[in-house]
Amino acid sequence: MATDHIRYDVLTSEAMRGVLRRVLTDAAEQGLPGEHHFFITFLSKADGVKISSRLLAQYPEEMTIILQHQFWDLAVSEDHFEVGLSFGGVPERLVVPFNAIKSFFDPSVQFGLQFEPAETATTETVEPSAAPAPELVTVPEAPALPAAAEIEDKPKPGEGAEVVRLDRFRKK
Repeated sequence: MATDHIRYDVLTSEAMRGVLRRVLTDAAEQGLPGEHHFFITFLSKADGVKISSRLLAQYPEEMTIILQHQFWDLAVSEDHFEVGLSFGGVPERLVVPFNAIKSFFDPSVQFGLQFEPAETATTETVEPSAAPAPELVTVPEAPALPAAAEIEDKPKPGEGAEVVRLDRFRKK
């Protein structure tokens, strides 16, 4: 089999992360349109992930967050996003590099992306500040979902969703 000098797998992954970056940037600037909301699963111990030690103890391998009704200060940069969420009534600030993300799913339109993040074990833990939580962003008329800390099952890719997997394009 021929050697892939172009590295289509890397280019495809970068393009898909670009879609995710664009969607989060638009949500940060304009809020979530219509019924859109996002399930984002990431490796909790990946390089650059910043979560509190309390959350890391609760989610030692991976964590799924939901951006829908109650989140604040969503900020997106070239290589990561930051967001404020409440877990059990405790405000937390999360920093998630795009390379740590395993999946992105928008159930309102049955669209999903699946990634293969590099697994590492150098998570930083940050303790929540004593400052009060900023004002919450609310999307009107969207169905309520439980807080991410209460979710036991993640959405199952493939159940009517369009999921792009890079494994199909990799050499065996």
